[in-house]
Amino acid sequence: MRASVAGCRMSVGALVNGLLVSVVAALLWKYSKLSEHAALLEEELHMTQQSQEVSQARIDYHVALQALQEHGTRMVCTGKMHTDRICRFDYLCYCSEAEEFVFFHSNSSVMLPNLGSRRFQPALLDLSSVEDHNTQYFNFVELPAAALKFMPKPVFVPDITLILNRFNPDNLMHVFHDDLLPAYYTMKQYSDLDDEARLVFMEGWGEGPHFDLYRLLSSKQPLLKEQLKNFGKLMCFTKSYVGLSKMTTWYQYGFVQPQGPKANILVSGNEIRQFARALMDKMNITRVEEMEKEGGSAEDEKEKEKKDDYIVVFSRSTTRLILNEAELIMALAQEFQMRVVTVSLEEQSFPSIVEVISGASMLVSMHGAQLITSLFLPRGAAVVELFPFAVNPEQYTPYKTLASLPGMDLHYISWRNTKEENTVTHPDRSWEQGGIAHLDKEEQDRIQASKEVPRHLCCRNPEWLFRIYQDTLVDIPSFLEVLKEGMKTKPSLKKAKVASMVHPGRVREPKCQTSVQTTNEAKLTVSWQIPWNLKFLKVREVKYEVWIQEQGENTYMPYILPQQNYTFSENIKPFTTYLVWVRCIFNKNLLGPFADVLTCRT
Repeated sequence: MRASVAGCRMSVGALVNGLLVSVVAALLWKYSKLSEHAALLEEELHMTQQSQEVSQARIDYHVALQALQEHGTRMVCTGKMHTDRICRFDYLCYCSEAEEFVFFHSNSSVMLPNLGSRRFQPALLDLSSVEDHNTQYFNFVELPAAALKFMPKPVFVPDITLILNRFNPDNLMHVFHDDLLPAYYTMKQYSDLDDEARLVFMEGWGEGPHFDLYRLLSSKQPLLKEQLKNFGKLMCFTKSYVGLSKMTTWYQYGFVQPQGPKANILVSGNEIRQFARALMDKMNITRVEEMEKEGGSAEDEKEKEKKDDYIVVFSRSTTRLILNEAELIMALAQEFQMRVVTVSLEEQSFPSIVEVISGASMLVSMHGAQLITSLFLPRGAAVVELFPFAVNPEQYTPYKTLASLPGMDLHYISWRNTKEENTVTHPDRSWEQGGIAHLDKEEQDRIQASKEVPRHLCCRNPEWLFRIYQDTLVDIPSFLEVLKEGMKTKPSLKKAKVASMVHPGRVREPKCQTSVQTTNEAKLTVSWQIPWNLKFLKVREVKYEVWIQEQGENTYMPYILPQQNYTFSENIKPFTTYLVWVRCIFNKNLLGPFADVLTCRT
């Protein structure tokens, strides 16, 4: 009996011990699972927090990761060639370790255009507005979405982003022409690239001296390539646009042929002035109202001009100096009876400089990047560009081209130092600031003896650098003579009329009639009605262009006519078929489209 009781006690003890072990094991297993889950939650929270660091928007990390795993990356592009292509991506990722963009493939991925290996010939697109430059090409590597299991956890950027390259953020001309203006109109092209979009710069430069200007395009801090490493090894942009529009650029820098205006300029001064106005609004600058030239007596206008007009001279403090700047300022003040104000990029804030320039009647400066600020000048102002000895103004025209764009309404004048004794060279400087001491003696002597820099390609021509970084003693009499002559051709700017840039429509109801006079003589009469939009416009001069081509021939006869019908007899042969085109021309050579071709048989 005792033995059975003892055995029972032992069984109960063993049972209790077994239960305790089971409970402890269960608790340990549960703790392990909870710890594992907590670690996973902590990691996801960490990834989400990293995403929050680059955005004020909230993102559901789990949903974003699932979308990337299931649907992969999606890409749809506009443009036929890499030079005019801009692509929109969903879930484009960037691996900071490999410094590569990654396209993740799944069964739901979209890639339009699907170029295959052709997208490496030479690239999918240009990241910069500088066309077809091999340091600006964009592409990506491809991986299956299943590879995400073996990769670092991605950090998601919920902002809509514009991914691009700045071309040269240290140079103000490049900042405006190549970066700000193209980025501004690229953002206008896509409605979701608004003030809340984030710019991502992938060229690898640091912020540079003009970074505040890039901040004007968005309320969010731009990201640099180097900063992407701080947010994780794999960074995924939930929605991004890659590339820049090239429609707003007007100049090429001489990588293939010597620098000069682009062959096909697509932008007018109206678009550039809209951009300038937008930037001024961002800088809280109110443009000085342009003076009304109409109405009031001549004496009243003269007094108003004396009171309101002033000249701005750009002062440089390190290179390309005007050695007699004070004398130049005094001569300008006396010649034009105006105040003369100096501005300096080295000493003043950029907004304060723009505020001054936006009300000036004339801007005077040595050739240099600071002249891009002429896009802030009021209509009717003059741009006066000074060139050092041996530098031909006709070979370096970014600012002349800008001033000459239709709708800029700026008057451009250049002065060139022709007196070698009025120049100070710096052969012992570093090569990038015009030094030539690193060259052999024969080449140094040749450059110093040269009277004009020959046309050249970008960007390290030593003769160009040597001459452009000279300091100049401006010959005041010749400068004033050039200025006075140039101002004689300055057009009087009246209040701009909207119709001045309006193109005519097609001529309506074009008709032809023919008659045969003799076996060797025939007549062809062509008539038409005015374009539909002409009756709503006040146009000073209307002409019509008529092209006549004998069918089967390669040449045509062009005519410019003032009336809406005309009978042609010269060179018109009997029993011959002619093709006839007609279009309208407004004043300032604003051309309309040709009407449908007429087929006329004599």
